[in-house]
Amino acid sequence: MIEADPIQTLELKQKFFQTRQHTEQICKPLTIEDYIPQPVYYGSPAKWQIAHVTWFFEEMIFKPYLTGYIEFDPEFSFLFNSYYQTIGERTLRAERGNITRPGVEEVFAYRRYIDEHMRLLFDQEISEEIKDLITLGINHEQQHQELLATDLKYQFGHNPAFPIYDEKANWVEDTNSDTGWLSVNEGLYEIGHDTDAFCFDNELGRHKVYLQPYQISKQLVTNGEYMEFLEAGGYNNFKYWLDEGWTWVQENQINAPMYWHKVNGQWHYYTMAGLKPVDPEAILCHVSFYEASAFAFWKGYRLPTEFEWEAASEHLDWGKRWEWTNSAYLPYPGFKIADGAVGEYNGKFMVNQMVLRGASVVTPKNHSRPTYRNFFHPHFQWQYSGIRLAR
Repeated sequence: MIEADPIQTLELKQKFFQTRQHTEQICKPLTIEDYIPQPVYYGSPAKWQIAHVTWFFEEMIFKPYLTGYIEFDPEFSFLFNSYYQTIGERTLRAERGNITRPGVEEVFAYRRYIDEHMRLLFDQEISEEIKDLITLGINHEQQHQELLATDLKYQFGHNPAFPIYDEKANWVEDTNSDTGWLSVNEGLYEIGHDTDAFCFDNELGRHKVYLQPYQISKQLVTNGEYMEFLEAGGYNNFKYWLDEGWTWVQENQINAPMYWHKVNGQWHYYTMAGLKPVDPEAILCHVSFYEASAFAFWKGYRLPTEFEWEAASEHLDWGKRWEWTNSAYLPYPGFKIADGAVGEYNGKFMVNQMVLRGASVVTPKNHSRPTYRNFFHPHFQWQYSGIRLAR
């Protein structure tokens, strides 16, 4: 193996175990029953998520690189693989909630088993290739920490009792710190990642983009502003909506952002601290791209492209909501898919999805940057997503 820088290895070790601890911290308020449900096909049970991020280290590092490594349980490769065709068969995504066994206790034993092997690994000389895979695994787990928080909210928010996850975990009470519009001059702008720090492959391929002059809002749309759209009949007038969006609204009877409920004539929303009256000053959350586009059209503006967002990002207060852009999720110039399972991470999803920029209140610390490209299908509301306008 290649000799590793001991300081860099120590920092990597600290970051690994801090990340692992944070996942378990998110789980602390849960009961055993909370780990199992999968109320919607695109969400994953908490038990599956904490096993999957553990499986990632076993599958990507231990099995191919550690001679004599003994799997914790050979069945786990089938149960906790997500979408990696290279690795083999896996349980269907919509059936993850059917995995009542192994139980929660065994899954946490699996985590401890992998963590103990990581301690042994960190005591050795580690090649740059393995360090890169550990770094990817840490960032992968951070992504799932956000998904874990998001999926738990869906689970609790669709429980008719609206249970409290944590009294201190409102997570949608943020307000704007700035107002007005930022003017950006026309010209060529450099887009994409260009440092030695970690990034995902979809951020690579730094390139120039020509932008026309534009203005971008310094604040995100608030609940109060969106209520005006509701009261103006925004969900009942087809002219504001893209055709697919209008079909989505009608077929799914959408009439408000996710988690909003009318109670005695007043709008309330579910937060992880329980059901609360909607705060009109707080930043809007849990809207789809279709809703973001319709609101922008109704308001007389538009959504920024991801390139406009990145070019302006250093002058914006961002990080409280994932911000829908008007850009399709496509590869940058020169994008290359890596060999093996790692190559399945981003490239194969570059179709029928829209880019979101920024970060959210449940994005882990140090897991955001101006070049980060999140992406989801345009009908999804369950992410901590909001709206920034442009003109």
